[in-house]
Amino acid sequence: MHPAPGIEERAVEVADGGTEQGQGQGQEQEQGRRAELDRKGGPGHTVLLALVAAVPLVKIAWTVGGGSHTREVVTTLGVPDLGEVLVGMVTTTPLLGCLAAVVTSRVVFALFAARGAVPRGRSAGAVARTVALLLVNPIAMGVLCLVFYGPWWGLAVVLVALGLRQGIVYEYRAGRRRHHHREAAPPVDLRPWQVRFVAAEQWTALALTVLALPLVAFATALDGRAWDTVLRCEVQAGAHTEQSRLIELDRKGNGVVGWDVHAEEVVNGLGCVKEESLRVRPAWWNS
Repeated sequence: MHPAPGIEERAVEVADGGTEQGQGQGQEQEQGRRAELDRKGGPGHTVLLALVAAVPLVKIAWTVGGGSHTREVVTTLGVPDLGEVLVGMVTTTPLLGCLAAVVTSRVVFALFAARGAVPRGRSAGAVARTVALLLVNPIAMGVLCLVFYGPWWGLAVVLVALGLRQGIVYEYRAGRRRHHHREAAPPVDLRPWQVRFVAAEQWTALALTVLALPLVAFATALDGRAWDTVLRCEVQAGAHTEQSRLIELDRKGNGVVGWDVHAEEVVNGLGCVKEESLRVRPAWWNS
């Protein structure tokens, strides 16, 4: 007995429709997953939080000798002031500061893009809004790096930060990623060169975030340089005073509280003079 005419064709159509529907659902789930990852800041958010928590303590431990010395310095600084250690590292190490600026810029942009900041329209207003989103944060980060490290570092940060957000713009404008307000317009296929650009941008961002930034951060933490100003001060030693090199921890009146590099203890210093070199011990790889 043969099936009625058209049954096989309808069965094939149903099967094909089911396959297409399944592919569409899978694509939509992938879009949602990637947007959700953006809303959480992506891997950059996790890496930045880990570095903020760990790197200052590693810096202190290696610089002052670890163990009880680290506890003494942290107690004197206070936990809320540990951020000053990280600030000192970033402002005295151009490569670390610029990498942190680029990664932070991309994390912030991805977070706002996932919340609908990138419009899909082609109107003049949508284009102007997209351009503003592209430019404002990279330029701000570039200006900061220019102030601390010079014009070439600032220019490099602006260019790299711009390049590492263009792929996100392509995908959100094409609907390949969807923010939490579901859009009615279907996804638009990217051009082949745009697809390659997006892939290259994502791999570059991942390499900078999970490899380059942590490597440079821990190398800076172990380089044997102080995180703050190094001073030569008059320090009371028994019945007499002597000159000692101190890492500044706090200001007290007309003197400072600092870590005595030679005596390996927290002391009060008077009549302090700033030293140019921040080197207080050999780097980890030279010890």
